[in-house]
Amino acid sequence: MKYIIIATISMFILHALLNTKSKMNTLLPNDTILAFGDSLTYGHNASHKESYPTLLSSLLGHKVINAGINGDTSYEGLQRLPKLLEDTSIKLMILWFGGNDMLQQHSTAHLKSNLKTMIQMAKDKGIDVLLISVPNLNLFGLEPLVLYEEIAEEENIPLLGGVLASILSQPKLKSDQIHPNALGYKKIANRVQQALKENGWVE
Repeated sequence: MKYIIIATISMFILHALLNTKSKMNTLLPNDTILAFGDSLTYGHNASHKESYPTLLSSLLGHKVINAGINGDTSYEGLQRLPKLLEDTSIKLMILWFGGNDMLQQHSTAHLKSNLKTMIQMAKDKGIDVLLISVPNLNLFGLEPLVLYEEIAEEENIPLLGGVLASILSQPKLKSDQIHPNALGYKKIANRVQQALKENGWVE
């Protein structure tokens, strides 16, 4: 009987450990969100006020820094991130890189390494991270990349997957083969807001 009780308690402890998620810090009114990425974050083919970071700021009532640069690869993002993280008001980073790495046929191993390094940089500053995945655009359409799921699991952070593939599958939401239009960016802002609520960053 003694061993049965010990075994049962051990199973409960193991179950709890396996289902433990990283605790997210609820954003305070003066906390800033860093939207970090490439043209998808910048809002290519839309006006600044139509970019998803600007729309997200309006939805949340929080300052959202649009740190997207057209054409940026994950390596280039890695080089400019330390300066951005000097802003001590930043408490959440929305990380969205990968499209240009794949278009330029960079190694997916390097992409994964760069993303993990960026996440660690943020964590070292006490900043939470939401990772957004990018599908691989090939001759057969939009193919999911498992590396984003691997990163999210390895770094114990939330992943927002499928949002870009969903947008690009609808002609009315995109301006070209790889970029949303104004309506598409609005859909992205709404989906990001939902993800922030689901993970406890905002109410």
